[in-house]
Amino acid sequence: MADDWRADRIGAALRGENPTVLRRLDASFAVIGDVQFLPGYSVLLVDDPGVRRLSELPRAKRLAFLTEMDRLDKAVERVCLRLDPAFRRVNLEILGNTDPFLHAHVWPRFAWEPADLAGKPVWLYPPGRWSEERFRLGPRHDVLREAIGGELDRLRAEA
Repeated sequence: MADDWRADRIGAALRGENPTVLRRLDASFAVIGDVQFLPGYSVLLVDDPGVRRLSELPRAKRLAFLTEMDRLDKAVERVCLRLDPAFRRVNLEILGNTDPFLHAHVWPRFAWEPADLAGKPVWLYPPGRWSEERFRLGPRHDVLREAIGGELDRLRAEA
């Protein structure tokens, strides 16, 4: 997977060139995370690369973004419950400290996580988790991608 799309994730999604996109939603893109040391990790990207903060969106689009964050949360939760009996919960984060565009992290959490990290923010995992080849998104995650995308479709139909 070429990495050039990473420099402009939202622009690449708008052009149909971001390979992590699961679904185009009304105000955002649901994408699977670049790393999968917590299987199912996903991100919601606002569909306007110039938006840096949630407060910059007009109220209707802000509510749409938050509703879509809830939809992605539910999709990840349903899939992780089906695929791993050790699934515990989902953590949601809108941080904005590194990437300059509005996005929300959707982190599944599991009972098999190391005890010293299980109750702490994901960002405290060792740096290797973010760069090791075995955790990099790849074809072995296709079933997970399809399952989360399918749940997003079902949740849209239920709305």
